[in-house]
Amino acid sequence: MSFPWAKQYEPANDFTKFLDEKLPLPRFVYNAVGAGYPVPRNLNYFWNFGVLAGFCLVLQIITGVVLAMHYAADATVAFDKVEHIMRDVNYGWLMRYAHANGASFFFMVIYLHIFRGFFYSSYKAPREMIWLLGVTIFLLMMATAFMGYVLPWGQMSFWGAKVITGLFGAIPLVGEPLQIWLLGGYAPDDAALNRFFSLHFLLPFVIAGVVILHIWALHIPGSSNPTGVEIKSESDTVPFHPYYTAKDGFGLGVFLILFSIVVFYLPTMLGHAENYIPANPLSTPALIVPEWYFYPFYAILRAFTIDVTIPFTGIVLIKAQLLGVIAMFASILIWFFLPWLDKSPVRSGHYRPLFRKFFYVFLLCMAILFVCGGAPAYEPYIMLSQIATAYYFLHFLVILPIVSSIEQPKELPFSITEAVLGKDDKSVLDKPAAAKA
Repeated sequence: MSFPWAKQYEPANDFTKFLDEKLPLPRFVYNAVGAGYPVPRNLNYFWNFGVLAGFCLVLQIITGVVLAMHYAADATVAFDKVEHIMRDVNYGWLMRYAHANGASFFFMVIYLHIFRGFFYSSYKAPREMIWLLGVTIFLLMMATAFMGYVLPWGQMSFWGAKVITGLFGAIPLVGEPLQIWLLGGYAPDDAALNRFFSLHFLLPFVIAGVVILHIWALHIPGSSNPTGVEIKSESDTVPFHPYYTAKDGFGLGVFLILFSIVVFYLPTMLGHAENYIPANPLSTPALIVPEWYFYPFYAILRAFTIDVTIPFTGIVLIKAQLLGVIAMFASILIWFFLPWLDKSPVRSGHYRPLFRKFFYVFLLCMAILFVCGGAPAYEPYIMLSQIATAYYFLHFLVILPIVSSIEQPKELPFSITEAVLGKDDKSVLDKPAAAKA
């Protein structure tokens, strides 16, 4: 976004002048994350998670490349290769634990980033494209994480791959051929491991490309803010550097402390014990579950337990498994339509009292889905997941459109400055009042 009051880049010496003429990379950085990029003055720490997500992506790419140097996508040696990395490669244990726990921390940051977007309606115009690219990144992350989880070739890796790819078998007519095509055979083996390894290595770079588009799209309308009020004057903004580089630096420091505690003291806390046992197609684990960040969607998948049949005939129209697969994918794809489902002219949940109440119920719903997704498939978890799944779709398809149409939002501040400093009749934002004074 172009601001007339933004500071302009000025090369400091002959070399930077030459570089600015031939390859204006310093000017690009200055305008993107430097003093040349004014941002709202009232951003809180919920706006740190974008930078933290970028750090996590870089961390995953660097550690992943190092691990790939010592890994072999062969079902007969994959598990032993991971053990070799842990025991024989210099600092291999650190690379593996940083990569494995980095995935969990990446999803923690992204979930907080998404829920902040839900509360502050970051998907509303003029930022629809930013939101759509963000959801695309989340889908790519899920695909990358699933394939990466298969690579250690432990018990949970093998059976997770078998169960998840088996979902495609529920699709009528093309399901079984599609499943065989994905695996390269009838069960997870060398062909599947090679495919997953190749795609797991490639997709992070695709994610990085989409992230660049995401940031590019962000710089067109500018950052949103907790009030949802658009920038009106220079007094509403501060330069990104040094104000928010310092704030992001503090957030990154806190993140690294927590991350280091887990990597060095609790490295297996977020994993499954079964995955430290070599894959055995003849021994099924007692409880097959994905990584924790897939729990809500796995709970939605398992919430459907009854086939749709023609009454009094017993003829099955849609199997319960297929309904679960459709619902699982729909639970994420529905996010693409949020800019058009929520029609309220007010963005921030702080000024939408009715929306805020339902948002807290939605958070409770997600918490239940997280618990049920990692629990055994018996009561009361099945019933709880069914109730939470029903509310999940009601929230987006029914409650959100109705609430946005009927609620009476609170009065918005005139500007970001007024929201931060309070109303002032002598403010430069109110020129007529200032002139009279």
